[in-house]
Amino acid sequence: MIFYPQERIALFIDGANLYAAARALQFDIDYKRLLEVFGSKGRLIRAFYYTALIEDQEYSPLRPLVDWLDYNGYTMVTKPTKEYTDATGRRKIKGNMDIELAIDVMEMAQYLDHIVLFSGDGDFRRLVEAVQRKGVRVTIVSTIRSAPPMVADELRRQADIFLELQELAPSIMRVHHREDSPRAQATTTGYGPQ
Repeated sequence: MIFYPQERIALFIDGANLYAAARALQFDIDYKRLLEVFGSKGRLIRAFYYTALIEDQEYSPLRPLVDWLDYNGYTMVTKPTKEYTDATGRRKIKGNMDIELAIDVMEMAQYLDHIVLFSGDGDFRRLVEAVQRKGVRVTIVSTIRSAPPMVADELRRQADIFLELQELAPSIMRVHHREDSPRAQATTTGYGPQ
């Protein structure tokens, strides 16, 4: 990883995209370790985590993670999912956070030297290009080692640095302990089902 000690860094985590990439590589993320890794690379200004939440549900499997992240150094950006019926009559749920993430990146760019975007979504290519024009370096964290690759080729090529999630995994993966119950893991390590 190419980071400089005095760089002002912010993390922008597309929660659903990062979860899917880590799942494809068969590991769970320890969000406390993730903050420590990037906090050691420069001056970590902010870590944003974006996710949509299903409302009107008695229990959301995301809630323990969202609460843990909120209390442990992450800026949470959430919105309720939208429910609709598709053309075939199937019930679908939509919860895209791309606009929220893009607005925050553009607003924060003037205060940063380096943006780390945890997403492989090709829709972010223009966003990356726009902040690069402002003099901000951009690292994309995703994977090409899953089948199919989780990162869009155009996004990977636009980035100043592409960081393969599988190479980062040993530093940020959750270590499972036999005595940990799933509930204890979700509340102490910052991981819960997504």
